[in-house]
Amino acid sequence: MSLSTKIETTANAATIVVAVLLSTFLVKTYFFPRVITRTTTAVLSEVVKGRSMDGRIPGVDWKKNQRTLVLAMSTTCHYCTESAPFFRRLGEAGLKTVAVLPQPLAEARQYLDGAGVHVDELRQIPLNTLGVRGTPTMLLVNDAGVVVDVWVGKLPTEQENQVLAALKKNQ
Repeated sequence: MSLSTKIETTANAATIVVAVLLSTFLVKTYFFPRVITRTTTAVLSEVVKGRSMDGRIPGVDWKKNQRTLVLAMSTTCHYCTESAPFFRRLGEAGLKTVAVLPQPLAEARQYLDGAGVHVDELRQIPLNTLGVRGTPTMLLVNDAGVVVDVWVGKLPTEQENQVLAALKKNQ
């Protein structure tokens, strides 16, 4: 057998192996897709109106506060930093505010102080345990510990004004 025949045979064998592997991958991907099941944690991982917050933020007395604004933020979130002027304006609404960040309390306090954001309480909690998927997220919670409104992300100025009006109106 000549050298060119050996090379041609090896190339043909390699082509067949690659074709079989690619075919196997495509069949598995398109004919037998992986079934992704939503676990209980995944189902409960989104904060929605009507969801109870009891026990999710230890130490917050929902009844005493009447209405509480929960600010779910992160020191690494640029939208949170960009929203700081709005968060400073939230003091006008006269609500009890609780900031929840996943970072250590000292780091969270330094971040909020640097941004000029005043909150009544500060808690370190993994945001996914609250059902928060993105930051910033604002939750308006009533005296029964039930979420009555949710705002997610950096809000446009018009929507910020609507939020402030809604918070003041419902006092």
